[in-house]
Amino acid sequence: MKENNSFFELDCSSYEDSDSLLQLAISLSATIKKPCRIFNISKEREKSGLITQHLLAIQALAQLTKGKLEGDELYSKEIKFWPGQDYQEMVSVKIETAISIPLILQSLILPAFFASKPIKISFDGGATDTFFAPTIDYFRYVFLKILEKMTTKVELNILKRGYWPQGKAKVEVTTYPSKFKALNLVEKGQFLEILAISGASDILKDKKVAERQLAGTREVLGKLNLKTEERVEYYQTQGPGSQIFLMAKFENTFLGTDEVGKLGKRSEDLGKETALELLKEQKNEACLDSYLADQILPYLALANNRSQVTVSKITNHCQNKMRLIEKFLNGKFEINNNLISWNPN
Repeated sequence: MKENNSFFELDCSSYEDSDSLLQLAISLSATIKKPCRIFNISKEREKSGLITQHLLAIQALAQLTKGKLEGDELYSKEIKFWPGQDYQEMVSVKIETAISIPLILQSLILPAFFASKPIKISFDGGATDTFFAPTIDYFRYVFLKILEKMTTKVELNILKRGYWPQGKAKVEVTTYPSKFKALNLVEKGQFLEILAISGASDILKDKKVAERQLAGTREVLGKLNLKTEERVEYYQTQGPGSQIFLMAKFENTFLGTDEVGKLGKRSEDLGKETALELLKEQKNEACLDSYLADQILPYLALANNRSQVTVSKITNHCQNKMRLIEKFLNGKFEINNNLISWNPN
């Protein structure tokens, strides 16, 4: 990434994980109001160029900031984005497929905080819970809870759940103007309780899918006598699907794991695997899991002072995001074992 002729430039061929970096770059561009040019998009894939997920995200960002896009077509290998200086107070995102709503939200809410008025974002279609993405429960009970330590509360209303491959979810989100406070999370504090939400389509109610997923978690967590709040939920959805979310609440932080039901996989096994993953995160002394570490980075860099957090794992993907953010913003990330620090210039 470099600044050239008033554009920040990102050559995606320089990164193995360029798809999510593309979305972050556009989100940062919208936030700090600097035009961005991105090229060689997903060059390593057999069918290179913009995929639907990222196309919809950047189009929604252009709508939010009343900006201008060039090259915003499916499989386009280059895009240019000029963010507007104003904000659209009502943003509507129409999704025809089962694309992840939380992944698009990750890009939209960052610049939305910088608007002078509340921003309402509505999703018509898409999936609340799908593969290779955080579930909507992880998004609201882990990501947003950590974010509340830095900024104003985000209101999230799930009107209708949607699973892969049908989608058809409906979600509304409202953000409020805010500046980011520094975040210092280095010690989890005392364990308080576990929240377990097991949900499924109402057409799976007779098979007790949600109850069986919870039974799998109890097989693992029940032996430890941990204080646990359990919720069984069934929803009217376009097609069958299920999800399970577990959150361990501590004095200072929240750790979460989630899974989406897979055809041919026993519900009990899904619950068991999710619980084992939570225990793995819980045994680590870090305050943030490896997925949340990726998601919180731009907020650390936009805070009003030095921030530091401990994370369970610093992936290559996480480090690539750090380098990208450093190109947009004045400051530098430092890594010391599992401690990530942001030092503003």
